[in-house]
Amino acid sequence: MDKLHHCILKAGRTAALLLAGLLLSSCATVPTAPPPGARSDLAPTGKLRAAINFGNPVLAQKDPATGEPRGVSVDMARELGRRLGVPVELVTFDAAGKVFAALKTGGWDIAFLAIDPARATEIAFTAPYVVIEATYMVPKDSPLRTIEDVDRDGVRVAVGNRSAYDLYLTRTLKRAQLVRVPTSAGAIDVFLKDKLEAAAGVKQPLLQFAKTNPNVRVMDGRFMVIEQAMGTPKGREAGARYLREFVEEMKASGFVARGLERSGQGDATVAPKAPVK
Repeated sequence: MDKLHHCILKAGRTAALLLAGLLLSSCATVPTAPPPGARSDLAPTGKLRAAINFGNPVLAQKDPATGEPRGVSVDMARELGRRLGVPVELVTFDAAGKVFAALKTGGWDIAFLAIDPARATEIAFTAPYVVIEATYMVPKDSPLRTIEDVDRDGVRVAVGNRSAYDLYLTRTLKRAQLVRVPTSAGAIDVFLKDKLEAAAGVKQPLLQFAKTNPNVRVMDGRFMVIEQAMGTPKGREAGARYLREFVEEMKASGFVARGLERSGQGDATVAPKAPVK
């Protein structure tokens, strides 16, 4: 009888532990409720205006059948709107520089941009949710073999104006000349048309283009790591805090990874958890 009683107690404790684990797991998936002020900060007009940059196809693309925006940044914007309980308006751009310029006119409430010191003076960024590499494309028979070879006299580099890599190369290149083009896609066109020595850009779309053109090659390595983050105009403190929490949850839950996979960008890297400050 004592043995039976012991077994019953043990089974009861096991069931209780399993139930507690299930409850904790269930609680962990409950979305964080927006704190006071976050909704009015992020959707001051009653809707969430999300800037979507088609200039970075890793994060956003046009659906080939409908032309509608899709991609991980679109998924995150819609999920944020759902949690805030407001409709989402996707404000689309063809270049990151144009997204930043629209900040001056109050054209958006949240944006998906690479973190950069020049932008951080006016945008409150989250930690990154995706990290991608930037590199160079050169003619197939180019004497430029390494990333370091590019920074020399006589080398002209096509780059999307005010893109993250334009801002970075402006600070770091000492001898090569940057040829700025309104969009990153247009930079490839200028690189080919004007027979420039190199084009700078995000590695994935450069590799995709090189597959279709045997006259070019993409350099091994990278000249920078681009940290893609969400941001909101500075001064919206409650909204910025909520955005930071939101991004961390989207990474930890697998939401970002699934969004990349669905849009054919599964080789992009989800950023690690942000360090505790």
